Amino acid sequence: MDVFRALVLGVVQGLTEFLPISSSGHLRIVPALLGWDDPGAAFTAVIQIGTLAAVLAYFRDDIRRIGRAWTRSLGGGRRGDLDARMGWMMIAGTVPIVVCGLAFKDQIETTLRSLYVVAGAMIGLALLLALAETRVRLQVRTGRPQKDLKDITWTDALVTGLAQALALVPGSSRSGVTIMAGLFAGMSRETAARFSFLLSLPSVLAAGIYQLYRARGELMSTQDDVMALAVATLVSGVVGYASIAFLLRYLKTHTTMIFIAYRLLLGGLIFYWLSTGRLQS
Repeated sequence: MDVFRALVLGVVQGLTEFLPISSSGHLRIVPALLGWDDPGAAFTAVIQIGTLAAVLAYFRDDIRRIGRAWTRSLGGGRRGDLDARMGWMMIAGTVPIVVCGLAFKDQIETTLRSLYVVAGAMIGLALLLALAETRVRLQVRTGRPQKDLKDITWTDALVTGLAQALALVPGSSRSGVTIMAGLFAGMSRETAARFSFLLSLPSVLAAGIYQLYRARGELMSTQDDVMALAVATLVSGVVGYASIAFLLRYLKTHTTMIFIAYRLLLGGLIFYWLSTGRLQS
């Protein structure tokens, strides 16, 4: 992979990691449209470390506070404290995606990268997200309060963690499935997005380190490969930071309908391009 391709893929990763439109799906679609080789699941996982750094930078105060409270809870501090509880919830919510990732790693790296799967996941999650938006509108119409971070229960965290495991399917979107689960749990759109970003930290870090170690020979076989990987990771972090800021502001006053429409349109286009031979699955 040359530096130009790495730059393009880094921008794609940064733009799509936090928007509910699937970064792994776009990292499969964009190279296919441009006639490039599939960068692979390992490359995709490693450059997510850049967007992980974006989350750490954007939520640095929250993460520092949660980390301190969680550490104190290990020594007998108050586990009922909001920040300590959030730390434990982030860990518990990560277990499902780790278990499923290890159990289905061969399928994730091969058959599930089919563009038919990506297109189906694009459309399927769009429909589920539309149902979640319908629930939110009903909740607002009936005057029921929406949950803030302090209102998130263990059940909410575990259900959102289970939903996060669906993100292993390219095209589904990790932020999309967790925001969807948060909306079904009664969270406000902004709260669902914030919890989604915080929940991503352990799983993205684990996946990135695992794939970097496992595929280090392939990913860093030459100096050019190392440079490309570094460029893609750095660019994804810078663009990802801007994407977080945008989405949190956007969801304060808007629904996710624009992302739902985009997913439906792109999923339909992929199926069309596959049927006409424009893309190969």
